[in-house]
Amino acid sequence: MRLTAAALAISLLTMPALAKSKGVTVSLKTSSGQDAGTASFVPAKDKLTIRIKLKNLPPGQHAVHIHEHAVCDAPDFKTAGGHFNPASKQHGIENPMGHHNGDLPQNVTIGSNGTGSATFHVDYLSLDPSASNSLFANGGTSIMVHEKADDMKTDPTGNAGNRIACGVISAPK
Repeated sequence: MRLTAAALAISLLTMPALAKSKGVTVSLKTSSGQDAGTASFVPAKDKLTIRIKLKNLPPGQHAVHIHEHAVCDAPDFKTAGGHFNPASKQHGIENPMGHHNGDLPQNVTIGSNGTGSATFHVDYLSLDPSASNSLFANGGTSIMVHEKADDMKTDPTGNAGNRIACGVISAPK
C-alpha cells in the first residue's frame, strides 16, 4: 500500500498520541529481588488507570504510592525518594489541604496466598511527558508497596511503614 504525502504527514502527527495511549507496564521486585508482580498505567480520556497485580508479599493491607525518583535500590528502596509531589501538597487523600500526586485512593489487600490486585482511576497523574504531573517527569518515577496500610491522612507518609516492593516507571523507548 502506498501512502500519499498528506496521509503520511497525518500518520506521523498522530504517532505520539498513539504511543501515549498505549500506556506502560512495569515489574515490581521485593527487597530480596523476588518478583512482586506488575503495575500497568493506561491513559483514558481525563484519567489514568493504574492496575496492580501483586505476588510474593505478606498478607494484609498495604499502601501503594508513586515515589519521586525512577530508582529502586534494595534493600530499603530509599533511593526512590519521597512521594511524587509536584504540586507541593501534604500527604493523604483525606487531607483537606490537598494530597500528594503520589497518593493513591485506596490500599491493596494481599491474601493468605501472597497475592492481591487493585485498580485505581485518578485524574491527578499523567503519562504526558510535558505535563508537570507526568509519571515520566524528570526521568521517571517509581511505584512502591509499603509494609502497612496508608491511613490516608498522616503527613508525610500515612504511617505506611517500610518499603517492601518497588518498580521503576519510565517512558517507553
